[in-house]
Amino acid sequence: MTEKREYTGDYPEKRLYIPGPTEVREDVINEMCQPMFGHRMDRMTDLYTTIVEDTKEFLGTDNDVIVLTASGTEFWEASTLNLVDEDILCTTCGAFGERHANVADRLGKNVDRLEYEWGDAVKPEDVRAALEENDAKYDVVTCVMNESSTGVRNPVEAIGDVVAEYPDTYFVVDAVSCLGGDYVDIDAHGIDVIFASTQKAFAMPPGLVTCVVSEDAYQRELENDSASWYGGFQRAIDYYDRKGQTHSTPAIPIMLAYRKQMKHMLDEGHEGRSERHREMAEYTREWAREHFAMFPEEGYESQTVACIENTRGIDVAGTIEQVSEEYDFAFSNGYGDLGEETFRIGHMGEHDVESIKELTDAIEDVAGL
Repeated sequence: MTEKREYTGDYPEKRLYIPGPTEVREDVINEMCQPMFGHRMDRMTDLYTTIVEDTKEFLGTDNDVIVLTASGTEFWEASTLNLVDEDILCTTCGAFGERHANVADRLGKNVDRLEYEWGDAVKPEDVRAALEENDAKYDVVTCVMNESSTGVRNPVEAIGDVVAEYPDTYFVVDAVSCLGGDYVDIDAHGIDVIFASTQKAFAMPPGLVTCVVSEDAYQRELENDSASWYGGFQRAIDYYDRKGQTHSTPAIPIMLAYRKQMKHMLDEGHEGRSERHREMAEYTREWAREHFAMFPEEGYESQTVACIENTRGIDVAGTIEQVSEEYDFAFSNGYGDLGEETFRIGHMGEHDVESIKELTDAIEDVAGL
């Protein structure tokens, strides 16, 4: 049995270079210290309509936006309940694509997997072949845009273009660890549902999920008797249309932080923010290839999380611990079985090339590179 470990609040601050949570601006954190107010007050309507409409503007979408108190995991489950009658095709090339498939299994759906080796990317032509082979029987195709367990960025735009040719099949994208830091034109590529957690590239505190829902997906849910109650598209969107609020009590302090950070994001712009993340990613890849190697398939590297292959056989866990102790920087080991075979650097949120270079310099120092 786990024993209680008293939280003391007396801990050294660590600069975060993990795949999330990431660094949060001080003025954004301070927004959470406002006096509490009721979630049915006019003030809440002002707050919630601001963050929803600002998110739509930032993402450049005409689709509906839901901001819900939850982790991104909520919409693995909700999108499956809302859109899948029987059959779902889950593309998997890492831990999180497989988890999405596991959720659909647990919900009793007929799950087919289009599986790839970890490190490889999902290919649009394979999705097309699977749809054709099965007479487009699938209600939904799923894909993780940014597989943070392997550092793979899947080509969801091209996959969405394929799925769009099958009007009875919906495309659901898990963009938990990249939306806000990697530009995607949601409306142009037939993405019916795309969702992200706020603690990743949005650079906000954890606790909220942002989900964009197409009109087709909304209409599809209306036909489904087994739609999610908490994450139901109709329930959330209709309540917003009527009241400008959430259907259930939200995490108000985090929404206050969201409002502040989204103003910063609008100032930078979706494409500008994506360009900054691209520069960080390119620097990190160059550094990794000089000293190690990149783990993902070439040409499919993530723009927000670098997964680096430990070709030099360094002590990954020991290096992480020493960098933490000597520099107060936190980065990550590989995911699951890749624990010592790889390590990961989260270059997302409010970081820039200079701050990423501080971490790579520290790794060089500790690992003797």
